[in-house]
Amino acid sequence: MLGSLSLAAVVMLAGASCRGAGGERPLRVGFMICNSVAETRARFAPLAAHLAEQLGRRVEPVWLDTADFDEAIRAGRFDLIHTNSYLYAWFHEAYGFRVLAGESRGKDGAYSTGTVIVGRESPVQTLADLKGKRFVFGPAFAPTAYLSPYWLLLEAGVDPEKDLGYYAFPSGSFKHEKAIFAVVNGAYDAGAGPALDLEVMEAEGKLLPADYRVIARGPRVPYCVFSAASSLPESTFQAVRKALFAVNAETVAAVDGEVLKVLRSALVEGFVPLEEKEFDPVRAMAKRCNLPPYDKY
Repeated sequence: MLGSLSLAAVVMLAGASCRGAGGERPLRVGFMICNSVAETRARFAPLAAHLAEQLGRRVEPVWLDTADFDEAIRAGRFDLIHTNSYLYAWFHEAYGFRVLAGESRGKDGAYSTGTVIVGRESPVQTLADLKGKRFVFGPAFAPTAYLSPYWLLLEAGVDPEKDLGYYAFPSGSFKHEKAIFAVVNGAYDAGAGPALDLEVMEAEGKLLPADYRVIARGPRVPYCVFSAASSLPESTFQAVRKALFAVNAETVAAVDGEVLKVLRSALVEGFVPLEEKEFDPVRAMAKRCNLPPYDKY
């Protein structure tokens, strides 16, 4: 996290005094770090470059850890953000962010589900069997790797704070994969298995369907989304939306002297519209799990 914070600070400070053509300040975009800073930069730098070209305005990307978004947004540092659906639901409620576009990827398109998995030889059959057992979540604030599994446990009468023997979060990079491997390799009795991550890991040959069993599945929710601060002018909002929806498999952008395909780099198939009501399941789970901005103590 310290590395991402220092990088973000350098980028924001460097861009604070820079202006685009005609004296217009850069469009500030906060990108949630997915698996690592290097991977996130490689994925989305071409998209940022393409948006700059389409808008005729400098786009300033910042790669930020999920835990640091709330403070950055309260400080008004971003015009646009690319986050998971839970962070969007939080920032929409708390700060008035508006959804721009969903990110389509994998067999479920712009959506995914959170699951609870166990190893293939595990005696655990139901969530009720997890009382007293060891559990591993994915990254904190992740809708399908933390929020949904936590909600599933509560709905099954298993309070993670009281009934599990122990629970943990992976550290470092590639937290989703680490949680899944920890279950498959027997370090934990059960854990979070986001449907998209399972799909991707199987496609990459890192995982076999026979390596694990799904014992519970959460609601279908949007995956990652672009959203805009309430202060963003409507004309800019619509221009960004139009540019995102127009990106196709042949769209390219130049980054560091190299011409790259935008969607291929981003590991997505396209950007699609989403309606506000599609985030209602995320909000319901966040309320049940006592998470911001609905937390009550």
